[in-house]
Amino acid sequence: MTSVEVLIESRAELGESPVWDAETGCLLWADLYAPAIESWRLADGHRQRWVLPETLGSFGRCDDGRLVVAMRSGIHLFEAASGALEFLCCPPGEPLAGTRFNDGKVGPDGRLLVGTMDEQCRSRPLGSLYSVSRSGETTRLHQGFIVANGLAWSADGRRLYFSDTRRDTLYVADYCLESGAMGAPRVMTVTDPAVHGRPDGGATDVAGGYWSAGVFGGVLNYWDDRGRLARQVSLPCTGPTMPCFGGPNMKTLFVTTLRKGLSEADLAAFPLSGSVLALEVEVPGVPVSTFGGASRHAELAPSSPPALL
Repeated sequence: MTSVEVLIESRAELGESPVWDAETGCLLWADLYAPAIESWRLADGHRQRWVLPETLGSFGRCDDGRLVVAMRSGIHLFEAASGALEFLCCPPGEPLAGTRFNDGKVGPDGRLLVGTMDEQCRSRPLGSLYSVSRSGETTRLHQGFIVANGLAWSADGRRLYFSDTRRDTLYVADYCLESGAMGAPRVMTVTDPAVHGRPDGGATDVAGGYWSAGVFGGVLNYWDDRGRLARQVSLPCTGPTMPCFGGPNMKTLFVTTLRKGLSEADLAAFPLSGSVLALEVEVPGVPVSTFGGASRHAELAPSSPPALL
């Protein structure tokens, strides 16, 4: 039985986008509606908090030490030490009325992939998935999402996993490291909200598995390389939003959670909703790259790639 602990007590309305910084030994995460980014140092529990001017969607680390941040008005570069915020770009036509940037993650090629969503979480397929280069060039990879979410890459960087939360569907697509192009999405699995929650943020391990936060279901779901549910971990909250691998051996799963949208009964039953959870797993995770940099995905890839879905 997996032991889950409340690592960082918080009352984040919408805790999201955990990012592990191996260089400093810090976990970073966001409270999207505060809006703020926080940092917690593993060695001594030291915390920092930076308030930003707009609603966040997600963020990642840059190769120059800054953060690349998707905010309501577009993609920005943020220097924590000085508080300097530099506008980088915004895809043409974004944001649409009633949409905002959502899940984003830096890929193995150093590009940022970021999705958009219907902010009211209705059934309007207004969301897209964009690729952003270090120079600020944007490319739309796919469209027609309600809530684009769950971005993560396989260990060799050649497969991209993602979800549409409101469609309760996980997808996988081929990914070209050289060009940043994405192949046609294939359905990995259709989830059941009563069993799995709804598929929110995701993270991959070096064995080809995909961990998905089952928001409003209080679980983490582990899907193997063939799209089968191989494990499910119950959590001490009902609203997990995203897992992230970190720690010295990349075997710690950090999980952000939310309070937004929970009933009074849920908040009474889970008063620490909005906190950051942690659990130890057996298989290490795939490191997330830095914006403008490159990763060690090729070194992490298994000698025999897992069977394609």
